[in-house]
Amino acid sequence: MVRVLIVDDAKFMRSLIRKSLEEAGFKVVGEAENGDQAIELLKSTDPDVVTLDIVMPDKNGLEVLREMLKIKPNLNVIIISALGQTDIIAEALRIGAKDYVIKPFQPQVVVDVIMRVLGI
Repeated sequence: MVRVLIVDDAKFMRSLIRKSLEEAGFKVVGEAENGDQAIELLKSTDPDVVTLDIVMPDKNGLEVLREMLKIKPNLNVIIISALGQTDIIAEALRIGAKDYVIKPFQPQVVVDVIMRVLGI
């Protein structure tokens, strides 16, 4: 079973992603609303995939991505970002994110991207 950690400061977005992932048979192992929570949950839940928002309070998604990849270098991170942040998405991919989804999105798109990244 694919284990997913959801990182987004917006509760409604976390709920939307959770619902679509659970309906697809994935196990959501945690939800984080900021970077510090995300790092702690990464350590305690050992997910296969992380969905990561870019714009968050305290630490932005790029900072969180760098920290996560130091802890787990082969981690599959999917960036979920608003339209118009192409420079930031390009930087995230350069750092090591595996793919991205642009907000707003259809919930199934997140499932499809995760399956493509994992090769399932």
